[in-house]
Amino acid sequence: MDAVSLVSQLSGFLYTVGSFVVLLSIIVAVHEYGHYIVGRWCGIHPEVFSLGFGPVLASRVDKRGTRWQVAAFPFGGFVKFLGDADAASGKDTGSLSAAEQDPALLRKTMHGAPLWARSATVAAGPIFNFILSIVIFTGVILVQGQMKDPLTVGELRPLPDQSLTLRPGDEIKAISGLETPAFTDQAAWSAFEQAVPVEPVLEYRVLRDGAERIVRGPYLSPSLVTGVAPRSAASDAGLREGDVIQSVDGDEIFTFGQLKEKVEAGNGAPLTLGVWNRDGEREVTLTPRRTDEPTAEGGFATHWRIGIAGGLAFEPASESISPLVAVGRATTQIWVMIEQSLSGLKHIITGQISTCNLSGPVAIAEVSGTMASQGAMEFILLIAALSTGIGLLNLFPVPVLDGGHLVFFAYEAVTGKAPNDRAMQVLMMMGLALVLGLMLFSVSNDILFC
Repeated sequence: MDAVSLVSQLSGFLYTVGSFVVLLSIIVAVHEYGHYIVGRWCGIHPEVFSLGFGPVLASRVDKRGTRWQVAAFPFGGFVKFLGDADAASGKDTGSLSAAEQDPALLRKTMHGAPLWARSATVAAGPIFNFILSIVIFTGVILVQGQMKDPLTVGELRPLPDQSLTLRPGDEIKAISGLETPAFTDQAAWSAFEQAVPVEPVLEYRVLRDGAERIVRGPYLSPSLVTGVAPRSAASDAGLREGDVIQSVDGDEIFTFGQLKEKVEAGNGAPLTLGVWNRDGEREVTLTPRRTDEPTAEGGFATHWRIGIAGGLAFEPASESISPLVAVGRATTQIWVMIEQSLSGLKHIITGQISTCNLSGPVAIAEVSGTMASQGAMEFILLIAALSTGIGLLNLFPVPVLDGGHLVFFAYEAVTGKAPNDRAMQVLMMMGLALVLGLMLFSVSNDILFC
């Protein structure tokens, strides 16, 4: 390996690690800030807010007596409240001994706070993760707006056919004599797409400069790459956004549907794609991979995929959307993600889909580097998606996770007393072993099996 290749690989590795650290630090900081601020509001004194673990690199103490610190290992964080032995569990006997002599001081400890205050403080971490996701998705929806109705050409995507006369700003009235329905009416739009003739060039009736005219336009869903999934066959083969796939194993295609059929029919055999973009033409060989995808019915279906997304032949013009509607759509999006995550976990446990759907830190780091290289918007959306995932994970009823503490609090609410210390220690050790085992399994998945 020459020096240039070595430097390039090292730069790529550092970029991936740096992206992962930034991603994780943002999500962890928001999660821990949820614990911190709600605990403070509930009268529990936060002694330490740490971003990272291990040796302290920098710290300061604020006017409330909380030490804010950055530690050497940036893969996590914690808030230590008065009376805690550490960030996860246990009791600081020295602090508690002093507090037990002073009811006012005892009330400021996690151990001595009312049940409602402890529950709110613990639940706040995952809730703040969901809030972060809602804020990000809402902001993205507001920036992007919604597709203008009637359908209007915003920006033309580069295609091989240079004879097309469709232009930005054209309001599409009909295609091949078929009136265009509202894009928001999914059933009508789906029926419209199926009725449109499958031809490379179609007759568009458009409204341009106040007058209707007939122009030449492309098939609505060409074999155009609008996105590439990280850790996919397409990504490994070097396909990128803007590529147009013109052939598969020598057979000419021009629609995304034709490409999908070819990939499915290959049953995992290597495929040679003829690819065009503005820089020229090239051939790419790749091997489709089995992918488990959620279905509308709530289950999963396994397909052969190369890992690309398609779309319309042009970027549709957009219009503004109200903040209230944006929040509603963002919340719905997060709810769908949660449902799909839970369904996926259930299907993994029952053996109905591959354990490769369980990503570990290595895979997440690779994805973070890829998404960061694709642009700020993609990286921000990844933060929102992973923040939802971490919020959900922390609500699982596993000791050492927030959900496990909430289960203990529920037990205390029902019985009127907390679980005994010995039982708590055993359950915490079991929970820790489960979490570490899951992490090791996911890492082995990332490196060895998937």
